[in-house]
Amino acid sequence: MGCGRAVLIGCWAAATVLATHARAEPAGALTDLVDAAAQRLQVAEPVAASKWITHGAIEDPDRVERELGQARGEADAAGIDADYVARVFGDQINATEAIEYSRFAGWKLKPAGAPSAAPDLSASRAAIDGFNRTMLAQIVARWDLLHSPACGPELDAAKADVARVRRLDDLYQQALSLATRSYCQG
Repeated sequence: MGCGRAVLIGCWAAATVLATHARAEPAGALTDLVDAAAQRLQVAEPVAASKWITHGAIEDPDRVERELGQARGEADAAGIDADYVARVFGDQINATEAIEYSRFAGWKLKPAGAPSAAPDLSASRAAIDGFNRTMLAQIVARWDLLHSPACGPELDAAKADVARVRRLDDLYQQALSLATRSYCQG
């Protein structure tokens, strides 16, 4: 996903349309979870653009605290380990911030490639919230697998499938590895 120029908004819109239609195939047991994590990472593009234009901070501790608190509450309601869920979502947030920092660095080094318009941050946050719900539902559905010795190979296969189908570049593959590093607890 190499969107870094002024076409950022159009690229994000295309990625969003593809995200609703494309599924990583073949669908392994963890593919839907990993695919939702990858789609959530892709929202870093318009978020970074918005923060760049508005001179906003990449890190937003108050929003992170709210997101993790909500994830913990939903995990408790689902009867699963809230600490595990908070670790998973903390990794996802760290990976997203890493992409944003990378974009900021690129735009600082090549200002001509920087975005010239700020995408609607509330739309990006709504998309993130939707991906969070999908991810939590997948964690609940795949709880036993995520806590079994079979998780590692299933996770590797899912990451490879998603990276191929979504055509993730090196940055996004690294971010996906960070975002999913706490999935397997078996």
